[in-house]
Amino acid sequence: MTHLTRTDLGDLNLVRVIARAGGFRRAALELDISPSALSHAVRNLEARLGVRLFNRTNRSVTPTDAGHELIASLVSGFSVIEEGLEGINRYRDRPTGRLRLNVLTDAARLLLAPLLASFIVQYPDVMLDITVQDEFIDIVSAGYDAGIRFGGRVPEDMVAQAIGPDLRWIMIASPTYLATCPPLTHPTDLAFHRCIGLRTGTGALERWELEHGEEMRTVHVDWAVIVNETALAIELAERGAGITYCQEQRVARQLEVGELCEVLPEWASFGPAFHIYYPSGRHVPKALRALIDYLRSQTQ
Repeated sequence: MTHLTRTDLGDLNLVRVIARAGGFRRAALELDISPSALSHAVRNLEARLGVRLFNRTNRSVTPTDAGHELIASLVSGFSVIEEGLEGINRYRDRPTGRLRLNVLTDAARLLLAPLLASFIVQYPDVMLDITVQDEFIDIVSAGYDAGIRFGGRVPEDMVAQAIGPDLRWIMIASPTYLATCPPLTHPTDLAFHRCIGLRTGTGALERWELEHGEEMRTVHVDWAVIVNETALAIELAERGAGITYCQEQRVARQLEVGELCEVLPEWASFGPAFHIYYPSGRHVPKALRALIDYLRSQTQ
């Protein structure tokens, strides 16, 4: 029977993180150590075990057969350990521990930025590790405790809770652009305008869904430019590049001071609120429950 040392346990966790991150460099960033130190630790573990765990080239790192078998056991084993440690938190007066979140850019700017400072003060024993990322990922395999996305884009096998009200989506452009562009009285007129398209985190183009009373339309135009970041689309619109589509809250300041104007305001539409989501069938960390309750209380 193999007797594990403290060093063995630490190095086995490194193997788990490397497999989850998909390489030494990404794992080193997550672990806040140098890639060379990480590689050295794994080589020492391989030497102690007498078997190679990873095949390494200049471009890729892939587990060997032995590595695959070990990693499967590590994922299961460390999950049990983490659940056990989380269970201890029931006996604490206050939530504690590290909470990893993967958050859509819009949610980071509109939801977390205004609210998190007071949460951090209120729960000093909770360490938040937040990745702002529009690209859609599997939060479970990537090692996150929860994610925040638009309500209609949460995977069906997740538990999701709405944070805040439904979101109003509008078309915007600069006063300079509107002063020189063709007339705009109906969504069909957008065909004669420069429109700035946006790719979502799945790679698909954001649909401009417009509503006016009982009438609903989806805009189909030849895009002047397509970007994959809301902030860039807004900045292009501010500089007169054309019309773009975004959440009203993202441009509230620019609308108030006149740097941007709402285009066809009677054709705005509402979409699902931000939702925080996490895996079903798992124990919800006390820190995550505290964060969800806090965000919901602040956005009702």
